[in-house]
Amino acid sequence: MNDYAFARALHVIGVVLWIGGVAMVTTVIMPSVRQIASPKERATLFETIEGRFAKQAKFLTVLTGASGFYMLHIMDAWHLISRPSHWWLVAMIAVWAMFTLMLFVLEPLYLHSWFERNSRTKPDETFSKMHHLHWVLLVISLVTIFGGVAGAHGWFL
Repeated sequence: MNDYAFARALHVIGVVLWIGGVAMVTTVIMPSVRQIASPKERATLFETIEGRFAKQAKFLTVLTGASGFYMLHIMDAWHLISRPSHWWLVAMIAVWAMFTLMLFVLEPLYLHSWFERNSRTKPDETFSKMHHLHWVLLVISLVTIFGGVAGAHGWFL
């Protein structure tokens, strides 16, 4: 297997596990936590479950970013980013950058304490905001994945 094929395989595995995990948290875990836990218990239960996924997500975003940038490098395909037909490359980089910023910067410096503080005073509102944010990130990610798969196989808008 050549370097490009290996990088692409790692990239796809990274995306499947990372965005699949986001989908699981958004569509299954958060609604379940809302049903089974009282408002005061939600934050603790949610942070316990998502905390385990956050560790995986950090690794997977690094793997996905490294493999994606490596593919662009070995193909010398940086020029494709400026083509409107390859919008999905820009979207991939933007989704990766959003999650990387959230996982490595915003969450440890701000979001964790914000969630902890607000879940004590406004548990329902805080959990709803978090759930809404997860849905927005999931939808953006799925549109990007659709565009990336379609575009990589020759379908352009």
